[in-house]
Amino acid sequence: MYFLGDNVHYVHMKIVTTTNARKHIKSIIDRVKYHGEVFGVGRRNSIDVVVLKFPEMYNAVVNDITNINAYSKSFDFLKDEPDLYSLANLKKRYA
Repeated sequence: MYFLGDNVHYVHMKIVTTTNARKHIKSIIDRVKYHGEVFGVGRRNSIDVVVLKFPEMYNAVVNDITNINAYSKSFDFLKDEPDLYSLANLKKRYA
C-alpha cells in the first residue's frame, strides 16, 4: 500500500465493488483459496472488507487475527531481514 496525495493505492490487492463481488463470489473465493490472491471489496472508492485466505494451520490458543498474521503470508516480506533476536531472548513463547 502506498499513499499518493489523498488517495491510498493497494499494490498487491485487487479491488472489486460490492456489486461485482456478489456477482462473482465463487470466482473470488476460488482465486483466494487456490491462488492466494487478496481482494478488497467496497463501494464509493472505499474498501470495506478484505477477502484473504485463512491459514491452513490454526492455533486454538490464540485469536483469529494472531493466527492469520502468524500462518498467512502477511509478514513474508520479513524473510529477507536478518534475525535480531533468538528464541533465547524471549521471556514467554505465545505461539
